[in-house]
Amino acid sequence: MPSPKAVCSISFVRDTLFPYALSVLPAFLRDNWNKASFEPFRDAFPEHARDTPEHLESYVRDLTSQDLKVACLKQLQGLLWRTGYETGSIKAPIYNDVLPAIQRWVDDGRKALIYSSGSVDAQKLLFKYTDTPLGDMTPLLSGYYDTVNAGMKQDSASYASISEKEGIKPSEWLFLSDNVKEVEAARQAGMDSIVLVRPGNLPLTEEEKEKYRVTESFEDLLCTVG
Repeated sequence: MPSPKAVCSISFVRDTLFPYALSVLPAFLRDNWNKASFEPFRDAFPEHARDTPEHLESYVRDLTSQDLKVACLKQLQGLLWRTGYETGSIKAPIYNDVLPAIQRWVDDGRKALIYSSGSVDAQKLLFKYTDTPLGDMTPLLSGYYDTVNAGMKQDSASYASISEKEGIKPSEWLFLSDNVKEVEAARQAGMDSIVLVRPGNLPLTEEEKEKYRVTESFEDLLCTVG
């Protein structure tokens, strides 16, 4: 069960997805403010932030600048990104080692699931519109979890919840993330967990390198998992 930042550069989110959402936000709010289809997304925000399109835009920009993992923001971002993906303006740059590894694991009868602070809808878009030879990777994935249907990623109870929902014992899971706190939470829930070091990540301390299993590539995992 990898975290998206283990399969796709964090700079894609920071330098492509976030700016795209903010660039289309004003026009989107203007055109959709009173539409019934937008109402659930709008009303998920605090009342003080959604009395006018201008206030909501300002609130979204503030949350984005702080990179806060709040459900209302993530749901709206997923909605905004959909157009970008569907029009070809956005394609997810997946690391080259990811597709072969996931294909191998799925061929061997294992499940591959995604757990992200981004919404389930945003996850599905990211894996549907990739720059891999396959393009749409969603047929390889068995499930998607976010902070709404699982919980916060640094809370061990979230991983226990996923394990229970999937009907698979924690000891039979492998969780991959670039975030040490997430790896620790998964470990506390009983999962086998590995820190996946990717370009642009914060460097690990010597203590963290000694405490956790660490790898730099999915290819290394094929030797031990595949």
